[in-house]
Amino acid sequence: MNASLPTSTSTNALEKLLRERIVLLDGAMGTMVQQLRLNEADFRGRRYADWQGKPLKGNNELLQLTRPEVIESIHRQYLEAGADIIETSTFSATTIGQHDFLFAGHVVNRKDQAFFEEVVTDGFLRETAKEMNWAAARLARKAADEISNFTGRQRFVAGALGPMPVTASISPEVNDPGFRSVNFDQLRRAYREQAEALLEGGVDLLLVETIFDTLNAKAALFAIEEVFEAGAQRVPIMISGTITDRSGRTLTGQTVEAFWNSVAHARPLTLGLNCALGPKEMRPFVEELVGLVPTFTCFYPNAGLPDPLSPTGFPETPDSLAPQLADWAKQGWLNIVGGCCGTTPAHIKAIAEAVRDCTPRQLPTVPPTLRLSGMEAFSITAQTNFVNIGERTNVAGSPKFKKLILDGQFEPALAIAKQQVEAGAQAIDVCMDEALLDGVAAMTRFLHLTTSEPDIARVPVMVDSSKWEVIEAGLRCLQGKGIVNSISLKEGEEKFLGQAKLIRRYGAAVVVMAFDERGQADTFERKIEVCKRSYDLLTQRAAFPPEDIIFDPNVLTVGTGIEEHANYAVDFIRATHWIKQHLPGARVSGGISNVSFSFRGHNAVREAMHSAFLFHAIQAGLDMAIVNAGMLAVYEEIPKDLLELVEDVLLNRRPDATERLVKFGERLKQKVGDPDAPERAEQAWRSLPVEERLQ
Repeated sequence: MNASLPTSTSTNALEKLLRERIVLLDGAMGTMVQQLRLNEADFRGRRYADWQGKPLKGNNELLQLTRPEVIESIHRQYLEAGADIIETSTFSATTIGQHDFLFAGHVVNRKDQAFFEEVVTDGFLRETAKEMNWAAARLARKAADEISNFTGRQRFVAGALGPMPVTASISPEVNDPGFRSVNFDQLRRAYREQAEALLEGGVDLLLVETIFDTLNAKAALFAIEEVFEAGAQRVPIMISGTITDRSGRTLTGQTVEAFWNSVAHARPLTLGLNCALGPKEMRPFVEELVGLVPTFTCFYPNAGLPDPLSPTGFPETPDSLAPQLADWAKQGWLNIVGGCCGTTPAHIKAIAEAVRDCTPRQLPTVPPTLRLSGMEAFSITAQTNFVNIGERTNVAGSPKFKKLILDGQFEPALAIAKQQVEAGAQAIDVCMDEALLDGVAAMTRFLHLTTSEPDIARVPVMVDSSKWEVIEAGLRCLQGKGIVNSISLKEGEEKFLGQAKLIRRYGAAVVVMAFDERGQADTFERKIEVCKRSYDLLTQRAAFPPEDIIFDPNVLTVGTGIEEHANYAVDFIRATHWIKQHLPGARVSGGISNVSFSFRGHNAVREAMHSAFLFHAIQAGLDMAIVNAGMLAVYEEIPKDLLELVEDVLLNRRPDATERLVKFGERLKQKVGDPDAPERAEQAWRSLPVEERLQ
């Protein structure tokens, strides 16, 4: 595996070709192998003639090692049919993908996640999988180069990374929705070894395909970036999702747009769809996707839905499939086209002839903006109203939620998340920072459970923690594109940039706190200084997209009686306006309840303060905030006398503003009679950070 290798074909050559004409991808490998009717001895070859484990028949990836001439012949047939790109036969050539055939260990309890830990570290499996991928790349490379030299037309090799036979987003246990048989790191390790071997074998591209669980795909994309960073030649990435039925969702529930938002951070050369559906069923999702993505597209449907009565198992013949894909080309939807299950060289030849004179799709201009997702897409555009981020799934923001989590009552705690979404929260803030909690375990368990509740899982998640290991644990659970809350310059530039790079690799947006080595930015001047420095570092040194940056210029408490605190709300509002004017693309957020902490126990006053503060901050450009979506007063409905007093405090309009509002609040509380107010005040007091509790 260490032989001298030729340099992979230039990325520029393929991009040039994509702009000139529609490029042809090959068809199915499995269909072709099945037609040969190979027996157990063929799959074993001499190498595994004495194999004592499970039967090997059906392990197509093993043929690279036992019958390489079979795989090479299939590659040549597709190349001769007109394919510009052939895929390596490595769909299941990972330790996890091969474990059912080749795992050398003993039977274990598969509900124990240690099973896959044993799989991904098994020496025999690792060496075999590496050799499979290297051999597959060399076979495809040899065939492509020989046909290129013979025809004078350059051909390309795509290293195929399949979806794995397990999912990180769904529990295999009906009675335990929080259980996962495999985790992100196990997937990442298996994919990294596969990508390394494919690149060493000389592929021109890496194709992450047949994606039914976007979290699995994110692990693959994470691993690929690790390989590039370690020094491997950087090659283009192709990404292809799988819509599993006519509902337009992946197996793990994501819509087409949500899927794109989740993987766009990988900056793929192509994005597309393959497998599961035939051309008729796939068509509406192709039409949707081509208008969303500023990348090249690649579509390769099955030869129809499986049909056991058909001689080939699929109903679409070359003559029936090609005209349908030619229509896609005439609609301007195609950059790369090929076939998946049930297709053969005859299908690819017919498609090549049908699209020969069609113009390739022109890449649309898609304005950059903050694009998030859960199961559904949530893209924040100029037309998007203010975004509410639910705060009650934060152990510091809800005494009820905190008690449930501390008692291990995770499933009842889901009801709070659901209530926040039903009340209007467009994302939920999940925080498990509590001294008595294992933050990593609590974050992982809760986020796993949210995926079993579609009403919650449809919205993006803000992973909120002051501990980096908890943030990473949360990111490893999200198939969608979430938000990290937060990072800052508190511990210097090196750590700040390192965390930003990893957040980008996980495919998340980030909240940046206005905090640096000197401490928290409290004045207008300090806020804009820290935010400007952070923005420049992220965009210029970390290649972080401006549209994925969200600044929190620190909502600090007013009405404390301390003169230096009187202008805190005004400074936040001014800093928000400055950021939107001077840091293009960036968004602004904040934790709104902080502004009213000095009025704990005065709920009516606090609600009015939150509403009035939001009114003025939104006018200044505030895009989103962490709030209790069900406990916000309507600004226009705040009693005029209360509104005047509240705004006197928030806008620092008179020196006695705090004293006047406190007196009004006491009269209001006595008037309405609020027997629960002392208890709520006590609970709020105990939820504060330790420094504030001591004060």
